[in-house]
Amino acid sequence: MANSTTPDYNPFSPGNQPFLWMYVIFVYFFTGLAIRLLVNTTTRIIGIRQGYLGSKSTLTDRTLRLSGIPESMRTEESITAFIENLNIGKVENVMICKDWKSLDKLIAARLTCLRRLEEAWTVHLGFRRIERNNGSLPIVQPPPPAPEINGEEEEDSRLLSGTQMDSGHITPYARDRPTTRIWYGPFNSRSRKIDAIDYYEEKLRQLDEQIRAARQKEYKPMPLAFVTMESIAACQMAVQAILDPIPRRLLASLAPPPADVLWQNTYLPRSTRMLRSWGIMVLIGFLTIFWAFTLAPLAALINVAAIDAVLPGFAALLDQNPVVRSLVTTGLPTLGLSLLTVAVPYLYDWLSNMQGMTSQGDVELSIISKNWFFVFFNLFVMFTVFGTASKFYEFWSNLRDVLTDTSSIANALATSLTRLAPFYENLIVLQGFGLFPFRLLEFGAVAMYPIFLLGAKTPRGKFAMSFHFGSCLTSIDYAELVQPPVFSYGFYLPQSILIFNICTVYSVLPSSWLMQLFGLIYFCIGRFIYKYQLLYAMDHRHHSTGRAWPMICNRIMVGLVVFQIAMVGVLALNKAITRSVLLLPALAGTIWFNIYFQQTYQPLMKFIALRSINREDDSDLPALPTPRWDRDIDQGDSDRDRNLRYINPSINAPLDELWVHKRGPGTRDGRAV
Repeated sequence: MANSTTPDYNPFSPGNQPFLWMYVIFVYFFTGLAIRLLVNTTTRIIGIRQGYLGSKSTLTDRTLRLSGIPESMRTEESITAFIENLNIGKVENVMICKDWKSLDKLIAARLTCLRRLEEAWTVHLGFRRIERNNGSLPIVQPPPPAPEINGEEEEDSRLLSGTQMDSGHITPYARDRPTTRIWYGPFNSRSRKIDAIDYYEEKLRQLDEQIRAARQKEYKPMPLAFVTMESIAACQMAVQAILDPIPRRLLASLAPPPADVLWQNTYLPRSTRMLRSWGIMVLIGFLTIFWAFTLAPLAALINVAAIDAVLPGFAALLDQNPVVRSLVTTGLPTLGLSLLTVAVPYLYDWLSNMQGMTSQGDVELSIISKNWFFVFFNLFVMFTVFGTASKFYEFWSNLRDVLTDTSSIANALATSLTRLAPFYENLIVLQGFGLFPFRLLEFGAVAMYPIFLLGAKTPRGKFAMSFHFGSCLTSIDYAELVQPPVFSYGFYLPQSILIFNICTVYSVLPSSWLMQLFGLIYFCIGRFIYKYQLLYAMDHRHHSTGRAWPMICNRIMVGLVVFQIAMVGVLALNKAITRSVLLLPALAGTIWFNIYFQQTYQPLMKFIALRSINREDDSDLPALPTPRWDRDIDQGDSDRDRNLRYINPSINAPLDELWVHKRGPGTRDGRAV
């Protein structure tokens, strides 16, 4: 896509120097408009959030997470006495996290054994496969033996089984019991095959006995506890205060919902969590360098001079074919960046889950932060720095100049942005018109459906489905197979913020109208698609009650700062020194407002104001309708009672039964569905 600026008009020519004052005016105008919209939107979100959370007395809002508990206080009585001696309120319940690692391992081993047993039963039973007798006509074929089911299940089985439609021309055959190979002897050097069903049933029985005995044991308490207060006000006063004069001891913070707690991370020592956090941070630093090496060849494709330095013949071919040149210089880099924005978030999602955070909501916020850093720094800043170099060594020369001389940042941005405008226009078009339809169609989930179905062997879900390529798919199997995918903001939000930042940076530059038009179309399509997915197609189970909005605001502020620095460089390169200096107050004001925003607005997005609690007598505050959503409960969890307490499910959750249809609901050993 070519730049739309006409050759006979240049806004930066000496004859148009007075016109450059408009750039200064519009930089201040767009900066003020963005800040005003952020303030108005944040104020409205704060009003809704405070009104909703203050009008309910949920378990989550009354619970605080107390960390750094000394060994002498790791009892319910000591923690209760400590909190109540602060004279902020009464304690309702204390849940001390303990070292449940061995118990969790037994639960995981039991689930694996249960899946293997279900697989063996499904292979052995299933629906009987039947073969056609080619020696007689279909109308005279005897029907196959019907399964032993009651009348109600007979109708369902006919609806789910396609084989019964062909019962007039097929005959049954026997099915052998499945076997499994076990290893024994010195160094597991010997093996033999045994009956799989008997083996896994005996192993499951032994694991059940071990779990019942393990649940009766006492475990070592850890320096983390969930303390539930009798009132929201007492909990909010505790989390907003410093409880102990000794650093890093008895730190109170807001507790996640019970269904959001990652119990396998609650018994991790603080040193382990810090080591993981710092280690992953260092790893992300190395990955950033790796992405820089990866993006260098893509950035070289934008500049034909860089291609000519490596492949002179290919560069000459591009000069002779404008269509091929457009595909190579704009299409390939755009496609490469788009594929990276789709693939890399999965890596950062895994890294965020490995950090040892105690709630899934914190993990999702970490995914947003990591993925935005990747798309902004690697796909915008680094690509912009590399995009103007004509030789390979100039890539690192430009980067070295930026890192060693901060005054060259504005000039580098100004030089690169004016040349990369067609590339970013194509990027927005591809994201809006190319990738959004695939997101609406959920192409990934649809494409993986037949793969999951082919590998299904138990009736529990994606990797736990029925036998014979889905020909005997049960109702439970099918229900779990078609569960909606989970909407993760960490995968979708960073790209949208990047597009907004790009539109902000190019809002005053020449031919900016085309960039703004494509940006407007992108957000219009995105609003429709994301709204449809959240309402009808996808499930979002981790509710942060607005904690992602301050992160969005901070990233928008970063985009405004880059926008102002770029305009300072553009005016300075065109000898408009006075005008570029006049933009420095806007840059300083944006940085000051970001600090002011964090100190003033972010606490209201994290805590509940005491005045918002029990506000029946506050006539000046807006009244809200009674909400139907309870954030204590995971909306995708059917076991609602379990989520009303802060307790590890491994301690009191009922052991899962076997999901296999054998002889109807009355079958012994829990084999009935």
